[in-house]
Amino acid sequence: MKRNSHSVHALAALTAALLLAALAGCKSQVGGDVMASVDGRKIYASDVQKYFENQTSSAENAPTGEQSTTLRLNILHELIDDEILMRRAEKLGLLATDEEVDRKYGEIRSPYTQEEFDKRLKEKKLTASDFKHDLRRSLTVEKVINKEVTSKINVSDQDITDYYNAHKAEFNLIEPQYHLAQIFVTPTPNPQAHNQNNKAQNEPDARKKIQMIANHLESGEDFATLAMNYSEDAETSGNGGDLGFTPESSLRNTDPSTRDIVMKLKPGQYSSVIAVVNPASKQLMGFRIVKLLAKEPAGQRQLADPRVQQAVRSQLRDRREQLLKAAYYEILRNSARVENYYAKKVLDGNGMVK
Repeated sequence: MKRNSHSVHALAALTAALLLAALAGCKSQVGGDVMASVDGRKIYASDVQKYFENQTSSAENAPTGEQSTTLRLNILHELIDDEILMRRAEKLGLLATDEEVDRKYGEIRSPYTQEEFDKRLKEKKLTASDFKHDLRRSLTVEKVINKEVTSKINVSDQDITDYYNAHKAEFNLIEPQYHLAQIFVTPTPNPQAHNQNNKAQNEPDARKKIQMIANHLESGEDFATLAMNYSEDAETSGNGGDLGFTPESSLRNTDPSTRDIVMKLKPGQYSSVIAVVNPASKQLMGFRIVKLLAKEPAGQRQLADPRVQQAVRSQLRDRREQLLKAAYYEILRNSARVENYYAKKVLDGNGMVK
């Protein structure tokens, strides 16, 4: 499984990936504002609503009716699981410290100005206090999972050999593969794009912005960080501009200027500014800078290749971790006293509760 070390800095990606956490609240009686309880710890309607709004804030059409109820049930289910793990963390002495929370908060905030960071929190309908609260819980959960699940996973050399022999065809590339990343700027920015820093409103603005980015690259700044901060490609900016692996045949079908430049790059090199033009209308679509992260030639990858071994090891670890985590959650649920009042209301109300 491919991982990008810079992705931890992407606020939107992190907010989506954080395990949902119950925010501290001061509400009234069970049956009114309380939606569930875990070993006597209450989860309030305001907790669920906070994350409901967070998840639907960027949606063009907010869920209604049964869809709205289903989303709230799913959020509440995750909040319950999260609360169960927090109780386990208390018993194990694994609660995240203030120092750990502040360090992670600083890592996430560092690529942004205070104004930019506050704006992103506002878009997610979160306060800085909310976000730190989530960080504390996600760090705590990570520590528990690492101790009680991940540390128990062992992938032996024999496991890797057995998997490779059973799936050898997966490692036979029929054509060269290009691992690419890009920074993209458009004169008509997508309002849903992850990054709107200095967004260009017209072609001259776009030219200035992409040249500014090119200047930063020439100064030695990190490509992935610049992509996260300035690229207007909503699909890739949060992951450092990573486009994944592209077969050579697909590369031949892209716009000629990009294709010709990319095929001349060596791994680690990035292109000059490329103007992207719609081949049908001949209209300018934007500007991009492309980086070749790696190139894989066609042919069979052998087991002796360290990259093959690492790919298999990572895949087996991920599979086993998912399996063990599912079993671990079931065991913890069995030992917890959980009351889901909202689910009961949904059932009694024949499927829909606001």
